[in-house]
Amino acid sequence: MSFNHFIKELNGNRVEGELLKSVFYSLLTSFAILALLYFFKFRFIENFTETYGLYLFLAALSYALLTPLMHQVHAYKQFSCMSGMMIGMTAGMIAGFLASFYVGATNGMFYGSVFGMIIGISLGIWMGSCCGVMGFLEGIMAGFMGGLMGGMTAIMLLNDHLQTMAIIVFLVGGAILVALNYMIYYEMKEAERQRQGQHLLIITITAALTLATTWLMIFGPRSALFS
Repeated sequence: MSFNHFIKELNGNRVEGELLKSVFYSLLTSFAILALLYFFKFRFIENFTETYGLYLFLAALSYALLTPLMHQVHAYKQFSCMSGMMIGMTAGMIAGFLASFYVGATNGMFYGSVFGMIIGISLGIWMGSCCGVMGFLEGIMAGFMGGLMGGMTAIMLLNDHLQTMAIIVFLVGGAILVALNYMIYYEMKEAERQRQGQHLLIITITAALTLATTWLMIFGPRSALFS
């Protein structure tokens, strides 16, 4: 089973045929929210684009790449123990690290780490529970570690190509998430979907993540380095 088969299934009738729709709905939701907020509020903030633009843009892209994973796990519902542990670990780690890195770059390590842990642990638990308690635990541990590491990395690079690293971190995290989508397809290629797709759920989660990230970056508390 090659990766080319997975690419072909993105236009097929299986669960994977709906993944690009999930990405599209997520991006549309995030960009609509950011556009409205910018028009009514953020354009009046001095140096808004230079300070927050890149991180908000990458956050929107990151959340969009997480939605295919949510869609697959929701549709297949139950996974083997090893697959579920990998899903919980990857979802918790990548979601926690990326969210923590972006917020840490604008608000400081503590607030970025706490936010990243909340996002990483929440998504890690939800995704990892598809195989029971072991995936549940993997999700908690990965979200906890990823949340701390993302904020710490952002502060360590504060005066050393921070924005460049933000792009690199996004690209690596995105590649890992796409590889996980392929792994799920490979493991479940003979299985039937258990639940229908929930695009409304994807839109709701994306809106919540985008609003929370935006509010924290712009109006949330900051460490002494950013005050």
